Amino acid sequence: MAEGVPEGKADDAHARRLWWGALEVLQQRLLGDNSSLEGVWIAAPLPALYAPELLQRYRGWVWAPEALTLLNDLQGSTLLPSDLISAPTGAAEEPLLSHRFQRMTLRAEDSQDPFLLVITNNLQVALALQGHEGQRRLLMRSEPSLLTGVLRLVEQRLKEDDPAQAEGLHQALSDLGPLQSSGDLALHFWPELAQRLASMAPTVTLRTANESPQDAPPSHASGEIDAELSLLEAIAHEVRTPLATIRTLIRSLLRRRDLPEKAMERLQQIDTECSEQIDRFGLIFQAAELQRQPEGPSPLARTDLGAMLRLLSPIWTQQLKRRGVGFAMTVADGMPPVLSDPSRLEPMLGGLVDRCSRSLPPGSKLLLTLEPAGARLKLQLISRTPEQIAAQTIDPMPQERLGPVLSWNTDTGSLQLSQTATRRLLESLGGRVTQRRDRGLTVFFPIAEQC
Repeated sequence: MAEGVPEGKADDAHARRLWWGALEVLQQRLLGDNSSLEGVWIAAPLPALYAPELLQRYRGWVWAPEALTLLNDLQGSTLLPSDLISAPTGAAEEPLLSHRFQRMTLRAEDSQDPFLLVITNNLQVALALQGHEGQRRLLMRSEPSLLTGVLRLVEQRLKEDDPAQAEGLHQALSDLGPLQSSGDLALHFWPELAQRLASMAPTVTLRTANESPQDAPPSHASGEIDAELSLLEAIAHEVRTPLATIRTLIRSLLRRRDLPEKAMERLQQIDTECSEQIDRFGLIFQAAELQRQPEGPSPLARTDLGAMLRLLSPIWTQQLKRRGVGFAMTVADGMPPVLSDPSRLEPMLGGLVDRCSRSLPPGSKLLLTLEPAGARLKLQLISRTPEQIAAQTIDPMPQERLGPVLSWNTDTGSLQLSQTATRRLLESLGGRVTQRRDRGLTVFFPIAEQC
């Protein structure tokens, strides 16, 4: 697929942003084509299609990591369940069970880069990400000769893994007839992708700041941990992509003037919740990426942390109010600028507020303070439950670690970034984290030198 395509220049975070946008563009075209009611799709390392109508309409084959089975066992859920393969198409009690696709297992030597091939009566296209870090690129090919070669390789692999499924794919392709040229696809695809990227939420791209050797994370996670982190990245992507689509649709409705005020209010609430979850899973994705493939130092700039906190305070107040949690902030006057990355620090601060408040029951309070501390500014977040407020105590929430990135509250079951992942993300932004049992979360940012 990469033959004749110029070398890419994107890092992994920007390449995946291209991938998410490309999936949205492709799915919108498929959803708008009511004449193509039959087709096949082939994907790795997770199902790239997520629109229920398309999953019902087409037959699918997915090569997925073996570790995904472990996740199914842990969650008791069906991210990629084998029972979908044989589920009756007309199951009235569980309509989503009509989403049928065959699951195959990726081998250790297989690439983890995302790939999707879709063949319908009117549209045939292959999408993939390819290239080393810093040279990543999105590939989109629709030439019949090239797709024929790709299908030949897929069928050959399927014969090795499951000959019966290879015969099923061959028959499905035969029923669709010969491949046709989608010559005008590129003329529309790339402009639509550019428009989609312009409307998507900015990604949270965090890079490692200067670290002392003893603090630096290992250059590569290995074996089982690396597979776990790759899986977590894929899941974060699979959550964010449909949320971004929902938010786009919601915002198109919000531009209308003929909806009742109550409906507009509900739509705005949905938009806000989608944005919060997109940012939350964006941080989870970047925490996994930073753990798995730490990047080199990135420059830090003068950042007015006090002004940023005052700007964000009303947003956090409303966000926590919806959960029944109070918010109070104290920022000392005349705070000097710190060294950080303002464009990346803002979503991280939102992630800190979310991390410290997500497990709090209604009636709790979250306290934020910013004050001088020698050559640094001290940002402190303290959470108090109603019982702690009444008893005038500050006790830590019960937490249990789930791998290198996530932890969960054993009382409420709420997932959040682990202390280690939070620390590394903040270190990439110039901060140093301390967390004590009786004083919540404290971050020290270096004061910028006077110009």
